[in-house]
Amino acid sequence: MLYSDKVMDHFEHPRNVGEIANADGVGQVGNPKCGDIMKMYLKIDGDVITDVKFKTFGCGSAIATSSMATEMIKGKTIAEAMTPDQRRRGGRLWTACPPTRCTAPFWRREAIKAALADYYRRQGREVPEALRLPCEG
Repeated sequence: MLYSDKVMDHFEHPRNVGEIANADGVGQVGNPKCGDIMKMYLKIDGDVITDVKFKTFGCGSAIATSSMATEMIKGKTIAEAMTPDQRRRGGRLWTACPPTRCTAPFWRREAIKAALADYYRRQGREVPEALRLPCEG
């Protein structure tokens, strides 16, 4: 299976690459064993994600899905970014990548969750259950 045109476009021309100085939330996830490490930076005003950037070390699927994720959540409220509809949109990425690279969309979603959880912690707020990683209970 070949990569879709959309995945190739985001790989060749990734959007929102970089870091945000004084980010409101930063999340890093990955699997060094397979080589994908994703870091997301969020700027949040009120509950709206006003800016998002990423740095990804990994395969083309990881870079492309990170880029796609930034476009999916930029301008959304935190609640909108985590709705089942947004997660379903991201789920389409599973079918856009070859089967051997199908973990990239999972790491993308987890990087967003980790960055949002970090935002809540920095605000002194309780991290919502939906954003907790399995090891956080």
